[in-house]
Amino acid sequence: MDVTKHKRKPVSSHRRRAAGPRRKGQLAFGLAALTVLGAVGCTVVAWPPSHPPLRSSDNSLSEPATSRSPTPSPTPTPSRTPGPRTSPSATKSPALPRQGPGTYVTAPGGSARAGRGTPFRYRVEVEENIDLSAAGVAEAVDRILGDPRGWTADGNSAFQRVADGPTDFVVRLATPATVDAVCGRSGLDTGGKYNCSANDQVMVNLDRWVLATPVYAKDVTAYRALIINHEVGHFLHHGHVTCPGKGKPAPAMMQQIKGMHGCVPNVWPYDAEGHLITGPAAP
Repeated sequence: MDVTKHKRKPVSSHRRRAAGPRRKGQLAFGLAALTVLGAVGCTVVAWPPSHPPLRSSDNSLSEPATSRSPTPSPTPTPSRTPGPRTSPSATKSPALPRQGPGTYVTAPGGSARAGRGTPFRYRVEVEENIDLSAAGVAEAVDRILGDPRGWTADGNSAFQRVADGPTDFVVRLATPATVDAVCGRSGLDTGGKYNCSANDQVMVNLDRWVLATPVYAKDVTAYRALIINHEVGHFLHHGHVTCPGKGKPAPAMMQQIKGMHGCVPNVWPYDAEGHLITGPAAP
């Protein structure tokens, strides 16, 4: 849902032999050095200054996939980028909090109405102890819900963000454990890695907001639009659909995190001409 071994390159033995007493002296010195090392029982390994870092493979759903570009090198350890030797854990994505207090910071201010008709009023909140600005998250959500390719294209839906007062739904960005707890109370299993729409709460998993998925690893901003459009789509009573055909745009209501099934990435409910992008109902 939603690793490569390299053989050691043989060291070339084609070297010009030195003649005469100088070579004998070098041989005698080398034998003496080996005798000393054997006596003290130690081994010396010298890493060349340009030796690349050791890295573990990126194979996690919660990490962006990275491309691998092998670089020819006479050193025995392969790498993706040059640099000093590091441990595998030092090269992974920064750790994100797994659990928060379950309390939230509300984004201040509000937005203009997007769409025609009476708008759904929504609030944006970010769980405390998450190092993200509630105002910044709210600005992203406002742009997504106000995009002409979003749900306002149905001609009926409209949205307006507020900071207080009555609301129709709330968008909450939270840690995986908090999302699991809130969604679980509505009978939804998010497994520490999914988002959900539970009654009037759109619960956004922090990992997905920051890291996206392998398919969208190079365009996290686009994946954030998919999160909001998919979960707000559920609030609007749209169910899951599947891929309509190989090479066609994936519907926003398709569970793309579980596989593209031949479809190409797409994060919007409607296309630029105002046509709904959908597919057969999911079983």
